[in-house]
Amino acid sequence: MVVQSLHCVDNSENSSPKGKVEAAVVSTRRRVSARIQSTKLRAEKEKLVRKRVELLDENEGGGDGKKRTNVYTRRRVNVENLTEEVVLEKTVSEVVKPAGEAVNLNNGGQNGAVGGSEGVTGGVSCVTEKSAHARVKETLRLFNKHYLHFVQEEETRCQKEEVDKKKASKSKKSKKGNATKVDAKKKAKRPDLKAISKMLETNAIMYPEKKIGDLAGINVGHQFYSRAEMVAVGFHSHWLNGIDYMGMSYSKEYADYTFPLAIAIVLSGMYEDDLDNAEDVIYTGQGGHDLTGNKRQIRDQVMERGNLALKNCVEQGVPVRVIRGHESASSYSGKVYTYDGLYKVVQYWAEKGISGFTVFKYRLRRFEGQPILTTNQVQFIYGRVPQSISEIRGLVCEDISGGREDVPIPATNLVDDPPVPPTGFTYRKSLQVSKSIKLPTSAVGCDCKGGCVDPRTCACAQLNGTDFPYVHRDGGRLIEAKAIVYECGPNCGCGPHCVNRTSQRGLKYRFEVFRSPKKGWAVRSWDFIPSGAPICEYVGVLMRTEDLDSVLDNNYIFEIDCLQTMSGLGGRERRLGDVSVPTINNSNRPEDQKSESVPEFCIDAGSTGNIARFINHSCEPNLFVQCVLSSHHDLKLARVMLFAADNIPPLQELTYDYGYALDSVTGPDGKIKQMACYCGAADCRKRLF
Repeated sequence: MVVQSLHCVDNSENSSPKGKVEAAVVSTRRRVSARIQSTKLRAEKEKLVRKRVELLDENEGGGDGKKRTNVYTRRRVNVENLTEEVVLEKTVSEVVKPAGEAVNLNNGGQNGAVGGSEGVTGGVSCVTEKSAHARVKETLRLFNKHYLHFVQEEETRCQKEEVDKKKASKSKKSKKGNATKVDAKKKAKRPDLKAISKMLETNAIMYPEKKIGDLAGINVGHQFYSRAEMVAVGFHSHWLNGIDYMGMSYSKEYADYTFPLAIAIVLSGMYEDDLDNAEDVIYTGQGGHDLTGNKRQIRDQVMERGNLALKNCVEQGVPVRVIRGHESASSYSGKVYTYDGLYKVVQYWAEKGISGFTVFKYRLRRFEGQPILTTNQVQFIYGRVPQSISEIRGLVCEDISGGREDVPIPATNLVDDPPVPPTGFTYRKSLQVSKSIKLPTSAVGCDCKGGCVDPRTCACAQLNGTDFPYVHRDGGRLIEAKAIVYECGPNCGCGPHCVNRTSQRGLKYRFEVFRSPKKGWAVRSWDFIPSGAPICEYVGVLMRTEDLDSVLDNNYIFEIDCLQTMSGLGGRERRLGDVSVPTINNSNRPEDQKSESVPEFCIDAGSTGNIARFINHSCEPNLFVQCVLSSHHDLKLARVMLFAADNIPPLQELTYDYGYALDSVTGPDGKIKQMACYCGAADCRKRLF
């Protein structure tokens, strides 16, 4: 049923917190924090926390000093996502370990690095080695972090060049101005190639040695957003050449083969003689073409290097990985590269090409038994994004925000019969502050004018560790996850377009809320989202955790545990980094000790919130949580933002790790509850809590 009106959102003040959909789903109690439990249990936990802090202080000098980039642990469950509930005959006190024992309470996801998975068998958890799929994601996140660092360097260089040009123009020294332009051009270098160099220098390439056949963790259909990403993983080891091959250095390891041997080719229309008929490909050898980009041959090809490597594959039956490139406006390289599977080089020959020069041709045929191509040509995308409201299948609401967001957020339901929209909440675009909370006075701010440019003179940049946390590219991207991000606020001299206000600009992508078979409501984007891009703020009612005593069955509580994470409490992993931390150094104050084990403040999105309340959990998420300060600098009241951890293609579900510790959720009777996880990730921990 297509609903034209916006009845899917109840915007009245007295709306019921539960709708028809919620009532039809098995509910569970929200996680009851130690602050809300009995006095005896609270005292016991606080004692345990103090012991952990003491142990942490004792071991502080033995740390490796490296910056950790874990996503903050969170305590939130979407009630509509709960489909299974098991009550264990076990109390919380029975699972509290002595302070001297090793306890891993935080199995949350990580930004920039995928953590070890949590296997669960018979109620006993065990840490397992990361899967190849997780390590591929980890490698690509590291590459993207390096890439954004070098993007920032390039942006700084360009800004300096502009300043130099203006100075040269004012002084009317044209010769000096021309010299500056030439020097700047010589210094320019692509950030993606710099990132590759950094990966090579630090031995961070996932597959540094070339291998024949499939590589674990990269399935047919995997998409890379540049040639550089393939180099970072080791899937194809050259950012320009079409043929990747193993040279004579591999002859000892593969004594039965004749080298060189081709292992991968990129098919992207680089040569005028290429012919692609999906599962049967005619590939033109390398060399002899015009490097200016017109694809025409200007000299004869020679049977050497990659050409000889493909010839040897014909004679020895060695399979070759085929990657297909196609135009893509959303990719920073202008193309997306899709792994199409293994092909056999069945034939080769030499002929005169279209331009009259000798070229080598190779016929490749796709091996059977691989995932089939869905059309007679390669399907590069996983689904078609609707172009208008009339094309949306299963539409039950045209805009769940009721016009509050600049971009409408449609809701679809192809699961329920009859289809129903999300109900039982009031959409809010910004945080609502509880009457019991008085926000701190505004921070002083910076003296920059127009936009913050120079990190050496910007006070806000200094708080972030002598540089801005964002780059301008793609409308603003966070370079890497930090303990805290300090943005410019209301008292800063810069304007709304300042790069250091990136998270304050609202939704910028086209989102859709859709009904999933097992996880309730979920969120996906119709647009490509680059890594580091802001997704949304977690919006609801900002309130004190202790005021939740009267709230029953509310599973949209998001604890603001920035301070606890930075202190490493409760098994949380730090990602402190080079930032200014004014509050954490005062953790000996009575008011801070009072809430050291449990966050003092939380965000309740049960009856009012934004699109963030529909985003599901995953053990391998593509988003991460980032605490942000702008209007004030109180860590306990930081804004909670979600950012893209990966390059996210259109129509992929958006997820983040809720960060529950196993056996941390209890009912009102004190008994532990368990819940199965249906995220479907390769390293799924099998349980949400």
